[in-house]
Amino acid sequence: MMGRFIVRRLLSLLAVLFAITVLTFLIFQAIPGGDPAVRMAGRTATPQEVNDVRQQWGFDQPIYVQYAKTMQKIFDGSVVSYRQQINVEEEIARDLPATVSLAVGAAIIWLLFGVLAGIASAMHAGRPLDRALGLLALTGLSTPVFLLGAVMLYYLGYKLKLLPLEGYVGLTSDPWGWFTHMLMPWIALSVVSIGVYSRVLRSNLLDTMGEDYVRTARAKGLSERRVLIRHVLRNSLAPIIALWGLDFAWVIGGGAILVESVFNLGGVGEYAAQSIQSLDVPPVMVITMLVACAVVITSAIVDVVNAALDPRVRLQ
Repeated sequence: MMGRFIVRRLLSLLAVLFAITVLTFLIFQAIPGGDPAVRMAGRTATPQEVNDVRQQWGFDQPIYVQYAKTMQKIFDGSVVSYRQQINVEEEIARDLPATVSLAVGAAIIWLLFGVLAGIASAMHAGRPLDRALGLLALTGLSTPVFLLGAVMLYYLGYKLKLLPLEGYVGLTSDPWGWFTHMLMPWIALSVVSIGVYSRVLRSNLLDTMGEDYVRTARAKGLSERRVLIRHVLRNSLAPIIALWGLDFAWVIGGGAILVESVFNLGGVGEYAAQSIQSLDVPPVMVITMLVACAVVITSAIVDVVNAALDPRVRLQ
């Protein structure tokens, strides 16, 4: 049954990915501004450069040929930023390690501490610990990421000199330098999600604790710890895993633009912000495709994990 579920999910994944490529292509075709070749080449391009772009991308041919050429250029890595005169996918590949480091580290932190805070709140519902954790979650949710990052840079980096101020150091070149440079960005990006995850998990746990099968498990004499782990927590984690997958994909696709900019990490998000600011269409198109595909693929992985945790998902 699990194998059939994975096959069905894989087929639907391929269908959705194809639909995303078509929709993204059509959206960029529909951007106001006249000739798409002019948008690609930039307003300062010469007529010859615009004509070269039109031929390279097939803008003088039917729409389906344009779509095929666009996908070919994206998948063979030949998309060029005509304004910056660089290969877009090579630039994304250079920026991706910083973004992946930010996403992986922050995702581990917000999942771990969000789950721990949610369990502690649910186990002490209505008590001082629950109210204190709720207040901390609300504080984290209402604190802007850029403000938290600036405060940490000033106090931890500039005043106390406990951590490096900014920049990205490669993991393979200097593991300790990589960790110290990424610690503040991880915390800044994690605070909001920790608050969200803890509140969502607390609500799910309290709802699940009132189910009949949980009361039956307690009546059989199972320890509270075993009831919590095997029956309550396992059935309450599905929404958290779904949220985690979407948030992770969002960061990979450049969703942490503010964090990358504040700490000068030079990741994909910062590259996307610069491209949007300069109206550079090719990088924006490729990054948009990357975001959409990352969300869809991560969502499929999350569905498989949920199916492994909850057999009922496989029947849907």
